[in-house]
Amino acid sequence: MKAIPLIGRILFSLIFLMSGLMGHLAMASQTAAYAASAGLPAPMALVVISGIVALLGALSIILGYKAKLGAWLIVLFLIPVTFTMHKFWTVTDPMQNQMQMSLFMKNIALIGGALMISYFGAGPLSIDAKNAGK
Repeated sequence: MKAIPLIGRILFSLIFLMSGLMGHLAMASQTAAYAASAGLPAPMALVVISGIVALLGALSIILGYKAKLGAWLIVLFLIPVTFTMHKFWTVTDPMQNQMQMSLFMKNIALIGGALMISYFGAGPLSIDAKNAGK
């Protein structure tokens, strides 16, 4: 049973690990173009910074090292992304509206998960737990 929080941390964090590496860093110009189309200022800088924040948060949670802080990094990443990039209430095309609402609600659920980690921590199989036992 001790492995369940570890498995949960890994599964939860994979989306941020992949998003940070692939979407924000490896394909920064395409992601920045999408951010620019949403009207964001300095889209390239915001994409790179948000990619680094997502990556650091994901690694922190996966490793269970300062996982509570890592979870707050994920919240810091998700709140502006959710409310600037997935404004379903402004989309008139029904299919696009549904897609943006799904992405918005997925992010809201991920914020909830990150808040749970920020409160409860990483669990027993983590660097945090090992350091607490010192």
